[in-house]
Amino acid sequence: MKILYIDCGMGAAGDMLTAALLELIPDPDAFLAEMNHLIPGVTFSRLEETKCGIRGTRVSVKIHGTEEGEEHSHGHDHGEHHHHSDLHGIGHIVEDLSLSPETKRNVLSVYRLIAEAESHVHGVPVENIHFHEVGTLDAVADITAVCLLLERIAPEKVVVSPVHVGSGQVRCAHGVLPVPAPATAYLLRDVPIYGGAIRGELCTPTGAALLKYFGTEFGDMPTMTVEKIGYGMGKKVFDAANCVRVMLGEGKSSSEEVAEISCNLDDMTPEALGFAQERLLEEGALDVFTAPVQMKKSRPGVLFTVLCRPEDKDRMVALLFRYTTTLGVRESLRHRFTLSRRVETLSTPLGDVRKKIADGYGVRREKYEYEDLARIAREGNMTLEEARALAEKQK
Repeated sequence: MKILYIDCGMGAAGDMLTAALLELIPDPDAFLAEMNHLIPGVTFSRLEETKCGIRGTRVSVKIHGTEEGEEHSHGHDHGEHHHHSDLHGIGHIVEDLSLSPETKRNVLSVYRLIAEAESHVHGVPVENIHFHEVGTLDAVADITAVCLLLERIAPEKVVVSPVHVGSGQVRCAHGVLPVPAPATAYLLRDVPIYGGAIRGELCTPTGAALLKYFGTEFGDMPTMTVEKIGYGMGKKVFDAANCVRVMLGEGKSSSEEVAEISCNLDDMTPEALGFAQERLLEEGALDVFTAPVQMKKSRPGVLFTVLCRPEDKDRMVALLFRYTTTLGVRESLRHRFTLSRRVETLSTPLGDVRKKIADGYGVRREKYEYEDLARIAREGNMTLEEARALAEKQK
């Protein structure tokens, strides 16, 4: 499985993520040339910088010849801007770009996360949010670049470290605010974050939104064989190296040892077998299944099999004796290989729908939770296919 690990020991910002990911692709200059023809008035350039003895890349984004922060500096990419846009205006900008439908959808989804955070902080509807701090062309450029780079790199899993947010206060258009800025703090809900002795804003709203949108896991670096490393440098100078580090490599295959416990049965009713299966699953069995077998004296019977974690083996054996008529059970240890699994929740006008996603070994599968679709179908007087189509619109 191809894993991208993002080390946010010095926070994250759109330009820093762009610079770090650039170091993972074969021809960064060709990519920047492509970006320079994509958004009118926006120019990307790549600079080599060294911080605390580490060589990395800094990306400079100029809007009509002016780099963000030249007049007003604040954080990594989060300053006071003079041009305001709402989410509808951002949508027009993005729709006019020569991008794939998926990339356009990703860019707008990141912006929607920011809009929802600003809406919560300011107490106004999402439609009325004006992006005076993150909605100008420099942010459009950063978000678009990261979305395109991740599309090219195509990791199967993106693991993000706990995010260092900085400490102290930061000045913005609304005045002096605590670090992390309120929108950043809202975006990083349910994400492990920490402060520290470094004074300043290390993670910006743009960086937080990109991490929240693309991160599939948040935590320590997984077991992986690293193939490429990239360093994206920030503009500010601190005692610690001000950079985002990314690592791309192959993750360890998802395999584990499981205990398989089985017995043959020929004197239980289907109802009793079903009840035993339900109880074992409720008690923590990984799987319980039956198969027809031919037993002695030519009697048809059932092979009753339980898969469980090795540490649960003795408890499952006791439950088998309790809920079945067997006089003995067999045990063996097995290795099982599994896809990485996670659940996303999509909001529809008729309620939430859970989507189960499994990936690894070069494959990816998605499936909506049947009970959620069935509830929507019943409440909306529609078919399951119509309920599924409603969920698809929310991607």
